[in-house]
Amino acid sequence: MPAILSRQVNLSYAYINENDVYLQSMKNIRNFCVIAHIDHGKSTLSDRLLEFTKTISERDMMDQALDNMDLERERGITIKSHAIQMYYDHEDGQRYIFNLIDTPGHVDFSYEVSRSIAACEGALLLIDATQGIQAQTISNLYLAIEHDLEIIPILNKIDMDSAMIDEVSEQIIDLIGCDLDEIILASGKTGQGVPDIMTAIVNRIPAPNGKPDAPLQALIFDSVFNPYRGVVGYIRIMNGTIRKGDLVRFMNVGNEYQADEIGVLRLTQDPKEILSAGDVGYIITGIKDSKEIKVGDTLTHVERPCVEAIKGFEDVKPMVFAGIFPIDNDDFEDLRDSLEKLQLNDASLIFEPETSAALGFGFRCGFLGMLHLEIVQERLFREFGQDVITTVPNVSYNLLTTKGEEKTIRTPSELPDQTQIQYVEEPFISAQIITKPEFIGIIMTLCMEKRGILKKQHYLTQDRVELSFDLPLAEIVFDFYDRLKSLSRGYASFDYQPLDYRKSDLVKLDIRLNGEPVDALSALVHRDKAEAFGRKICKKLKELLPRQQFVIAIQAAVGAKVIARETISAMRKDVTAKCYGGDITRKRKLLEKQKEGKRRMRQFGQVEVPQKAFLEVLKLD
Repeated sequence: MPAILSRQVNLSYAYINENDVYLQSMKNIRNFCVIAHIDHGKSTLSDRLLEFTKTISERDMMDQALDNMDLERERGITIKSHAIQMYYDHEDGQRYIFNLIDTPGHVDFSYEVSRSIAACEGALLLIDATQGIQAQTISNLYLAIEHDLEIIPILNKIDMDSAMIDEVSEQIIDLIGCDLDEIILASGKTGQGVPDIMTAIVNRIPAPNGKPDAPLQALIFDSVFNPYRGVVGYIRIMNGTIRKGDLVRFMNVGNEYQADEIGVLRLTQDPKEILSAGDVGYIITGIKDSKEIKVGDTLTHVERPCVEAIKGFEDVKPMVFAGIFPIDNDDFEDLRDSLEKLQLNDASLIFEPETSAALGFGFRCGFLGMLHLEIVQERLFREFGQDVITTVPNVSYNLLTTKGEEKTIRTPSELPDQTQIQYVEEPFISAQIITKPEFIGIIMTLCMEKRGILKKQHYLTQDRVELSFDLPLAEIVFDFYDRLKSLSRGYASFDYQPLDYRKSDLVKLDIRLNGEPVDALSALVHRDKAEAFGRKICKKLKELLPRQQFVIAIQAAVGAKVIARETISAMRKDVTAKCYGGDITRKRKLLEKQKEGKRRMRQFGQVEVPQKAFLEVLKLD
């Protein structure tokens, strides 16, 4: 059958009935992402763009259409990045193809954000008119500028009564050096400003500049797991052309597969016969293990490979480690199955078996950050019905032994004797805190308390200041963010990037019950903080442990030195109750006998820590 050209001959796309292949000129493609802090309206604005381009019908429309997890909708955050293709008929009579690559806003998923940004030529910088510029917005903006993206500033939520349009516009001008008339005023809720955004995308964001006839070079910017088809890789083709059935290679991993299906990403997957330079789409190769496709890898042909891989690929390294244990040890295998299934959808989660004398069999898991840990815990419960115990989170340390061996330590039990250690290094982060000037003092006090080093203090505007600190990662994984929000009454935003490893005076803190160490309560802490942390745990255990018929000594020790102690007194039975008269020696004899019995009982008696006590001491508040 002859090709059916739509509307006008000058349109730069056509449909061929036989294979449903669409061919478009690269000058009519626009690839862009949205940069925004959490809760600045990114998902809501994306909904309006989908409605405006009629990508989604009114009947199928729902809030946060691109967030397909219940957890994302409830928390109002994007956990997995998404991509979708829209068609836009511009006033010049041309039809444009818009590829929107949605990105997570949280710092824990910054690597996903960087790969999504690398797949684009432009970015919509979305700022909440009621809150102003926040820390994570600046962090992702710098990533976009590094990749030479065209930035379109958008002031969102202008319909709100508390919107500070003039003030926040000044902040945007100071931040990126644009003109006032370049800032688009919009409302994701009402749809105001959406036509202006569409026009700006066409006029300001450049078209892709790859070569369709060059060797294939495609960036994998995300992957998802389909239980029937295997791993689905999301790709942006930089150069070359890929056809269904081609033999392809993942350059960094080195594996070769056949392209069983390729296509573009609408609300559902739309299969195509061919994808060319500038296109954003997906590839299915039948891979069943998510580790075989890595975000940031380069896809090329086996027969005619490209010369070099796309720069920026790295293996995602976990920052925070915690033990996950089933409440009932019989559920250990079920927990293993659940973690393996979850890992298929979340390749950044790593785990290995671990045994604890107190909690039994479980897994040592690595996470990108505290939010990632929380999300994994919640998904285990919701999607797999696994109620788990999570131990105190910690970070990994590097050490050099006296024999010159380098080791990575993830749990206190792995730390060798102090006499065998030359030095220990702990990870540091570069933290940016944006707040109001009146909270500078208390935030500085908090950061100094956490062993922070002030690097820079910079006023963004008269009522907004940016503080930069170097902080040990171990100090922020526990309660730092909650305390920061509490002290600043919610007026502080926080963002961080990994920095390096620095030598630190770390010691292993042991908790002993009647001289016996309890491995699950051991911790690696800085020497200056060991005593305060030891006292805190000892006091907590004194409240939680049940009394016995013998005295229980709770001790916190560094090596052989006890630095904190609490004592649980014995329950006393009144053995003299039956003595209603007679000589005092009768009572004394009974008391001495009781004393001897308690001494023997303490010598042989075992202190069992109930599960509830472990949960209270170890659980995340």
